[in-house]
Amino acid sequence: MAAEPDRGTVGLVRTDDAARIAELEKENLKLRKITRALMDRVERSMDAQGSAFSMFQTSVMLGQVVRDRTAALAEVLSDLEASNRAMVRARDEAETAKGRLSDAIESVSQAFALFDADDRMVLANSKYQALWEPLGVMIAPGTSFPDIARLTVERGLVNVEVDAREAWVARRIASHREPKGAQIYPLADGRWVQINERRTRDGGVVSVYTDITDLKLREAEQREQELAQKSRLLQSTLDNLSQGVAVFDHDQRLVAWNRRFFDLWGMPADLAQEGAPLEAFLLVAASRGEYGQGDPAHQAREQRNILLRTLPSYWERRLDDGRVLEMHHHLMPDGGFVSAYTDITGRTRAAEALRDSERRIRLITDAMPALIAYVDADLTYTFTNLAFEAWFGRSRDAINGVAVRTVQGETQFQRLKPYIDQAMAGHTVAFEIEEPRGDGTLRIARKSYIPHLDGVGTVIGFFVLTHDITEERAAEQALRDAYETLERRVEERTAALTELNRQLSQEIAERRAVEEALRAAKTDAERANLSKTKFLAAASHDLLQPLNAARLFSTALLEKRLSLPNRTIAHSIDKALGSVHTLLNALLDISKLDAGAMQAEPSAFLLDSLLSELAAEYGGVAAARGLRFRYVPPRTAVDSDPRLLQRIVRNFLSNAIRYTESGQVMLGCRRRGTGLEIGVWDTGPGIAADKLELIFEEFRQIDPGSPGGRERGLGLGLAIVERVARVLGHPVHVRSEPGRGSVFSVTVPLARGVEAPLPPPVVTVRGVTVGARVLVVDDEPDICQGMEALLGGWSCRVVSAGSADEALQHLAAGGVRPDLIIADYHLRDGATGVDAIEQVRAATGWRMPALLITADHSTHLHREAAARGYPLLNKPVKPAQLRALVTHLLGQAGPSLVPAGEAG
Repeated sequence: MAAEPDRGTVGLVRTDDAARIAELEKENLKLRKITRALMDRVERSMDAQGSAFSMFQTSVMLGQVVRDRTAALAEVLSDLEASNRAMVRARDEAETAKGRLSDAIESVSQAFALFDADDRMVLANSKYQALWEPLGVMIAPGTSFPDIARLTVERGLVNVEVDAREAWVARRIASHREPKGAQIYPLADGRWVQINERRTRDGGVVSVYTDITDLKLREAEQREQELAQKSRLLQSTLDNLSQGVAVFDHDQRLVAWNRRFFDLWGMPADLAQEGAPLEAFLLVAASRGEYGQGDPAHQAREQRNILLRTLPSYWERRLDDGRVLEMHHHLMPDGGFVSAYTDITGRTRAAEALRDSERRIRLITDAMPALIAYVDADLTYTFTNLAFEAWFGRSRDAINGVAVRTVQGETQFQRLKPYIDQAMAGHTVAFEIEEPRGDGTLRIARKSYIPHLDGVGTVIGFFVLTHDITEERAAEQALRDAYETLERRVEERTAALTELNRQLSQEIAERRAVEEALRAAKTDAERANLSKTKFLAAASHDLLQPLNAARLFSTALLEKRLSLPNRTIAHSIDKALGSVHTLLNALLDISKLDAGAMQAEPSAFLLDSLLSELAAEYGGVAAARGLRFRYVPPRTAVDSDPRLLQRIVRNFLSNAIRYTESGQVMLGCRRRGTGLEIGVWDTGPGIAADKLELIFEEFRQIDPGSPGGRERGLGLGLAIVERVARVLGHPVHVRSEPGRGSVFSVTVPLARGVEAPLPPPVVTVRGVTVGARVLVVDDEPDICQGMEALLGGWSCRVVSAGSADEALQHLAAGGVRPDLIIADYHLRDGATGVDAIEQVRAATGWRMPALLITADHSTHLHREAAARGYPLLNKPVKPAQLRALVTHLLGQAGPSLVPAGEAG
């Protein structure tokens, strides 16, 4: 491509040639006028004599002048001709350069337009005209740029609101006249154009329009992909959170959420969609009664207004199923908000357990006369007993959480500071100091600071133990005063003073010894209280073994023919052992519950299968006490732990029968919303309203005496009920009216899809099979002896073995094959009763019936026995229960008989 000619140079050539031609023409005209004037003068003028020579001379001179002028004119015309030829050549070259420039501009891939110094378009290529072609517009050379800018918005090349067009045109003209880099504009047909403009040397503007639609589309696509990726990452993050999270926009519509949010709040799945309104969620919650009674739609609107008005906010809400949710609502910059739900049920229950433990500790410390307090690492009181609060004359809230410096005062704090520093350094400090009471009186106190260390040995606070020894020190001072006064009469009073001094010294020593003992006792009590629960929860097997043996012996003794006095004694022994059994089981249950060793394992089951067994058991007890017993069997299934639920209902029935003197006891159920209320109604003496909370405390009996002289309870049953219900998460209710009776109930959730099982075959057997061969496997000799005595009293032939090996040795020595095996589950060296039963069956080649006995009350053991088909009894074994089970197992294969005393 040829080089573009300098447009400024071409213009300059054209201007010089025209001026030169005009000047030459003007000079030529002037010469012609001079020539005509001279010739006219020659023709008309004569000298005074009219001389012909003069005229000739004049004509010659004029001719010379004309020749000179003509030569000069010819030279000028020659120059003019040369200038014209140069001008034509320059014009041709300029036309050629312009054509080449047009071709070059047309070959450019972008739209191109050239404007002169007056902002009028000089040149543009077809691509520039193509921008306007869909609008029916042709931009002709000479059109001013302001007109082009107005056409841009008026013809709709760019979409601009009518009231904003003038401002847009003004900005476009300004950017055109002062180019400052590339500018990007969206066209009305969806294309994007980038305009690059720059000034030329003659003051004009070059504009290049580049179609960047594809680039913009790629950027938009990439941006959409990035947003989609971010959205996926955000959703993945939300789905992996343990919290439930939902995001609502400024119109209170759902835009993001995770599954945990719907699980925690219990929302239906059809709301899990973008755009679901907040009010729909609140309406579901209101329909469930979360906001009390009333119109759900009105409650939902009120709750929405409260939520939006109080942002940001924090709520805690306890649901009907016992769970506790922590709800945080955070405001977003665009007017929406984020809701985060956290299940804090475990934390809440732990806090309740801590408060219960603190209440027990406070009952003990408040009963002590010494001042007891705890100071944390920030030197702030976090615990004080009643004596400490009385000393300063302040309430507990006015001391706990307040700095030692504030409570003691600056002067007293500075006196205590050296001892506090020693305690925080890990040293136990004991000292005496004057300390003012709250009423301003000054007392002498003996204080002990005992550091509290964490698991790595860091001091995190210290315990404060303070005794008021003012009277003791006053006595010492009085003694010193008396000694100084009586020194003048030393001869007659020496012996008395010496004795008095000895007594006082002894008293001081005794008091110090008592104080030391109190400190040691306090430490021992704390250790004992810490280990008591673990010990009792773990010692059930060792405690129940000898008790089981004693029950077996006592029942075996009652099976004998005894004289009336001896039978009375035997009954008393059996009754006392039964009371010990009840008390020990209650204490073990409370200990396991406090230690967290008893866990709920809920399942769905038909409630009648549990209640009918209790009704059969307590119906006879009620009849023996002259009471009417009613049972209304339910036809529903519930979701609970049947073993723990049975304990609750059993306790209700036991208390109702124990405290009802006349009338009736009824066991029945009522539907309560999504749950089932299991209740026991009685016509007993009733309980006053102010005593209803107290009956759930340990060893608390509102009426210690039972009607009719019946046996009194232990005061532990309802305490166990309260703890078991807490483990299950089932609410317990009590309603009572003195003189009319009481209702104790527990509400359990309903279960769906549980079908009634076929009833078990009924086997009617009278007595125990005479001569039945029973193998007892137990590593406790006392248990074996007791079982031999009890079963022998039922006319059974009993063989005892301490292990499976001993049983196999007996069989190998010619022992007869047993008809029944009774085995303890836990044997020596890690062996189990299941192993012993399987080995004896394998050795004899016959699967004789067998049952397990154990002091282990764990659920997994009950499940293992049920899975293997072995009946399981817990120690201490109730003889009547054992007899019924042995009768059932043996009665399927042999004849029935009566106890040994009646056999014949």
